[in-house]
Amino acid sequence: MAPLLTLQDIHLTFGGEPLFEGADLSVSHGERLCLVGRNGSGKSTLLRLAAGEIEPDQGERFLQPGTTIRTLAQEPDLSGHDTVLDYVAAGLAPGDDPHRARYLLQQLGIGGDERPDTLSGGEARRAALARVLAPEPDILLLDEPTNHLDLPAITWLEGELARLPSALVLISHDRRFLETLSRATVWVDRGRTRRLDRGFADFEAWRDATLEQEERDHHKLGRKIVREEHWLRYGVTARRKRNQKRLRDLEALRRQRRERKGPAARVKLAAVESEASGKRVLEATALAKSYGALAVVKDLSLRVHRGDRIGILGPNGAGKTTLVNLLTGALVPDGGTVTLGANLEMVTLDQRREALDPDETLKDALTGGGSDMVVVDGKPRHVVSYMKDFLFLPEQAGSPLRVLSGGERGRLMLARALAKPSNLLVLDEPTNDLDLETLDLLQELLADYSGTVLLVSHDRDFIDRVATSTLVAEGDGHWQDYAGGYSDMLRQRGSEDRPKPVKKEATAPASSGRENRQRKNAGNKLSYKDKYALETLPETIEALQRDIAALQQRLAAPDFYAENPEGFEAAAADLSAKQAELAQAEDQWLELELKREEAQEGG
Repeated sequence: MAPLLTLQDIHLTFGGEPLFEGADLSVSHGERLCLVGRNGSGKSTLLRLAAGEIEPDQGERFLQPGTTIRTLAQEPDLSGHDTVLDYVAAGLAPGDDPHRARYLLQQLGIGGDERPDTLSGGEARRAALARVLAPEPDILLLDEPTNHLDLPAITWLEGELARLPSALVLISHDRRFLETLSRATVWVDRGRTRRLDRGFADFEAWRDATLEQEERDHHKLGRKIVREEHWLRYGVTARRKRNQKRLRDLEALRRQRRERKGPAARVKLAAVESEASGKRVLEATALAKSYGALAVVKDLSLRVHRGDRIGILGPNGAGKTTLVNLLTGALVPDGGTVTLGANLEMVTLDQRREALDPDETLKDALTGGGSDMVVVDGKPRHVVSYMKDFLFLPEQAGSPLRVLSGGERGRLMLARALAKPSNLLVLDEPTNDLDLETLDLLQELLADYSGTVLLVSHDRDFIDRVATSTLVAEGDGHWQDYAGGYSDMLRQRGSEDRPKPVKKEATAPASSGRENRQRKNAGNKLSYKDKYALETLPETIEALQRDIAALQQRLAAPDFYAENPEGFEAAAADLSAKQAELAQAEDQWLELELKREEAQEGG
């Protein structure tokens, strides 16, 4: 069946630098396609080309006659409509279900009768999402559709998109979202596109193998040029007619090497750590906070120790940022107390980038103004050198912050935060607008960080990778503490997505999840089966770790993929299976160890 939409040999230049030099894209009926690539690689521009919003300098766009396309706008315009429902309904075509507009708005937390000029930026984005979903078009082009959505809404959106017959082209920093929905992947890289006919879950292994093969080919090219240059100097004289072709071939090889674009530079992330804090970072006792009749926090008791990485989860409006401000002493509670530990040095990254003055220059935002030096770990460093670590160009030093993209603003906030010494990082939605590779580096940084982290995020994969425990809003001001990340929380709660309300005991105040579990399990003894598993699991874990290390070493062999692609795929699948087994074994050991400790405390 012919594709619905085709982009072929697309060339486009912005600001003197080519953005695309021969990019291609095709979208067929019902296809589930994700676009991936670095910030600034042109993913959003490629969507705009696909939608017909901009014209390429060169190349062809073909759309099958009668095909309908809807594009999620990054900054939607709701003007000209009396209500939000009118705005969404205006996107419907004759014959579409008129009730679907209100249904989608309600699922996204908007009544529909609001005036468009009263909506926040996040609410306007959700209204725009309802508008593109309502008519069920042939092709949906979605650029960061999960922005401003909480976890229940993201889970709902996954189900809604999976049900739609529309072809999807997705851009997202949410790995779990891409893994769930994508069936093919297009990598936007150095002005071109490369397609993998598998979903995002298989992309990174394929990308790494592709880059390794490219590096080997470049090395072979260099060696061939050296041999030819040796012939030129010491071989048969180059003036003879029969050798002129060889000379031209050598010049072509040199030109190929000069014009090669290497892999894009990586962000260099490193946190400046201060002296260690005390063992107990903070302790909250019977914490309470309300705004009128709305209870944000009720009777929360919690201890946070040095090295803990606490993920804070909950729907929009649950009070996650308020809770963080209470725990860090930035907000006074209505009831209860918060005691901060000794020697704390806290650095905060806020989700709305409110600390950024749009009229300030990039250089002044990093240096504080009036200097060319930025202080990193107490030592002066030239601002341009530090900018390069976060992929900013030297000529951007004098640019006002208002011209920066969302990804650039996110990198700037990281650059400012990580330059300051800290032993407590407070990160409120740090993953917003960051590309997947920068998220990988941020995750590695947090894993190696010896201080304490309070992390608010809707990114399920990032929470799974980073958090040692999760604090979850369960409704009506109650917060529950769970060991592990997002997936661990779901298993412990026996829930797939939506929080369950906490039943408050009439005779005792609510407290932290750890204390609740201690009361629940006090006096319980391990069964013989549990004791046997607790004794044997460490050996199982070590064996799995050895198998994983061997498979990783095998996959890292330079010629493995080129010589045996099927063997490489089988080894990669085996590695994924072993890693899943390891995660399950570690989870089982952790649960049994907690059960053993709680039984001892209750005995």
